[in-house]
Amino acid sequence: MSSVIPQTRFSVLDRSRTRKGHDAPSALRDTVGLARQIEHLGYHRFWVSEHHSVPGVAGSAPTVLAAAVAAATSTIRVGTGGVMLPNHQPLVVAEQFGVLESLFPGRIDMGLGRSVGFTNGIRRALGREKEAAGDFATQLMELLGYFTGDQSAHPQVHAHPAEGLKPPAFVLATGAGAQVAAAAGLPLVIAAARGEDEMLRAVDGYREAFRPSPWGERPYVVLSGSVTVAATTEEARRLLVPEAWASVYSKTHGAFPPLEPVDEVLARPMSDRERALYEEALRGHLFGTEEEVADGLEKVLGRSGADEYLVATSTYDRDALSDSYRRLARLAGLPRTGT
Repeated sequence: MSSVIPQTRFSVLDRSRTRKGHDAPSALRDTVGLARQIEHLGYHRFWVSEHHSVPGVAGSAPTVLAAAVAAATSTIRVGTGGVMLPNHQPLVVAEQFGVLESLFPGRIDMGLGRSVGFTNGIRRALGREKEAAGDFATQLMELLGYFTGDQSAHPQVHAHPAEGLKPPAFVLATGAGAQVAAAAGLPLVIAAARGEDEMLRAVDGYREAFRPSPWGERPYVVLSGSVTVAATTEEARRLLVPEAWASVYSKTHGAFPPLEPVDEVLARPMSDRERALYEEALRGHLFGTEEEVADGLEKVLGRSGADEYLVATSTYDRDALSDSYRRLARLAGLPRTGT
């Protein structure tokens, strides 16, 4: 059987994770620096994310950060994974992406999610309620209409310079996201580690319900998940440790912390509950040597038929993260650019 990896695009999502001993501005600069490396390694896209009032994440304004990334690179596609549409007015989002597409034509992706702020305090500060996520489909159609000039929500309002432009739009599959993407004729971004059976059912349902639109003629599936590649299996697994512990801490303390060095996490005494959550957080990721990760990718890509893999890995050691992306690019046969 022929390999599916050469037919698959590989891209990167970076959440601008803060690290113990380093401040948030450093995390943002690290994201821009990583984008340059990722472009050189031949990846297809580089996306940034939106989180509000999270101590461990500096990426709170994705369109602003995307502009900085696009300005620091020259060929890679740049976008958001994603802008959380319920947190914003569609007109403002259209204007922001209109500006991005005007400044960096043909390089901007509009990744859109339906999550709202995760605490009552954040939602109040954003002027949104938890129920706002239920209006995602309506907000999405209003947003797309500002680009096409064909929307009924505010027929006398025009989004300049967005109208007439067409940055590709993607829907992040949280909750009913897959059905919304299918109905709108948009590409789907779905977590590879959400439970394979559940993921495959969502992908199949998306493909069956997909309606061609001016934004997409056929279904397009992007799997997203952590992938770490190292010289040994154990080294690759260690790269997952800082994020796994941050997940444990968030569930036991109600706050997502900066990433800590691997050895500090491994030396930490854990309660039985923390240990169980930690082991759970380490499951469902692709990690190992190049050969092991290639085998894992072949399986998940073969079963899902995905068109693209969006790698969203966070770890404390930036050099080890860069090496992991280099090894993944090599096993995927990505074409290097520049010098």
